[in-house]
Amino acid sequence: MPLMTWTEKMSVGVGVLDEDHKKLVGMLNQLFDAMKAGQGRDVLGGILEGLVRYTKVHFAREEKFFAQTNYPASAPHKQQHDALTRQVVDVQRKYAEGATAVLSLDVMQFLQDWLVNHILGTDQKYRPHLNAKGIR
Repeated sequence: MPLMTWTEKMSVGVGVLDEDHKKLVGMLNQLFDAMKAGQGRDVLGGILEGLVRYTKVHFAREEKFFAQTNYPASAPHKQQHDALTRQVVDVQRKYAEGATAVLSLDVMQFLQDWLVNHILGTDQKYRPHLNAKGIR
């Protein structure tokens, strides 16, 4: 059973951004499954690399929509993106230094918290603005 299941409540009303978020849910579930099978350390490096790629592509996509539509809350939203990127880079650094025993749990909790707080909170705020500008 997955740790987290995508629901329509998580939708931000923009198909491509929803697909990005679904990918993150999938990465979280992949890590959770690996940890349950005792393989957390074996797959963590690949998941971290995927997370780094995800953040770059997804954040750039969101920020492009913000710029195109003059989203008024883009600056604080981008600050959250920057903070998350710093956290991911820090996790990667710790992993590279060999801190893998607890890191799998840390990454899983970090991803789950981010999904709940950012997608269900901050990202929901741009939905009416982007939808009103024709971005769905």
